[in-house]
Amino acid sequence: MSYLAHLRVWHGDAGGGELRDHVVEAEEGEVVLDLVHRLQATTCPDLAVRWNCKAGKCGSCSAEINGKPKLMCMTRMSTFATDEIITVTPMRTFPVIKDLVCDVSFNYAKAREVPAFEPPAGLAPGEYRMAQEDVQRSQEFRKCIECFLCQDVCHVIRDHGENKEAYSGPRFLMRIAELELHPLDARDETRANRPDEARAEHGLGLCNITRCCTDVCPENIQITDNALIPLKERVADRRYDPIRRLFRRGRD
Repeated sequence: MSYLAHLRVWHGDAGGGELRDHVVEAEEGEVVLDLVHRLQATTCPDLAVRWNCKAGKCGSCSAEINGKPKLMCMTRMSTFATDEIITVTPMRTFPVIKDLVCDVSFNYAKAREVPAFEPPAGLAPGEYRMAQEDVQRSQEFRKCIECFLCQDVCHVIRDHGENKEAYSGPRFLMRIAELELHPLDARDETRANRPDEARAEHGLGLCNITRCCTDVCPENIQITDNALIPLKERVADRRYDPIRRLFRRGRD
């Protein structure tokens, strides 16, 4: 069973662009990326789009579909009415290179700012031992495919670009939380602990836990509940617990 679908796709570059209407044949069981590929193969051979696995595991085909950040390869045409106009635009938070392709280098710059895992002294690889609960916690965070949809939807940088320098966004605050909650990470044994770094260097205080990042995650990672809130709680404990404040003053 096939039908003619109505796509409204953004065409342009950093200098500007426009939405153009296209009528594309759609087959049963297809996803939005299938139609974008068909559009490339027929009337728009110069349409720029990123994709790789077409299986929801590489994070390459991120876009905004009817205004919501999604993976094109995981957005089924069956979720739309056959006469519905489907608008496909690039991620709004990042600069456009061409058409649906954005410059996401901001995210890689922020990734480099997160200090790596520090193993405990005296333990060699293969000697690490962890409770299964801790393993499962890390595995949830490791499901991230770096599609950057959570970064795109986060209003702290989506609506306030001036925050980009000070704010790393939910994906990398989640990475800090993963390491902070890791029982074998030894970085917190130094004064440069991860919660303080999250607050002072990665803008954790700018996050007001609206859960929009969790809502768009294609891997269903509970970014807000399992990463951002626990990290904020540790910051509050370290900074505002009266006993800890006395010890910190004495140490300083």
